[in-house]
Amino acid sequence: MSREVLNVRRLLCPLPVIRTQDKVKTLRSGDILSVECTDPGVMHDIPAWCRINGHKVLECRAEQGEYIVVLEVG
Repeated sequence: MSREVLNVRRLLCPLPVIRTQDKVKTLRSGDILSVECTDPGVMHDIPAWCRINGHKVLECRAEQGEYIVVLEVG
């Protein structure tokens, strides 16, 4: 299992989800991806994308104007 960080700060919808999807394609089941964003829409969009595609959201949090979604690749 590996842990990766994806920086999609300063990108607006739908680019954070598209970049997340592209990154997940390079990972294996069980890998952990932390997506760091500045678009608050990711707090809904990435979890919805995960539900549709069989990935598990481990954490969603906001910190100092940034939004972080941590997911486990399904």
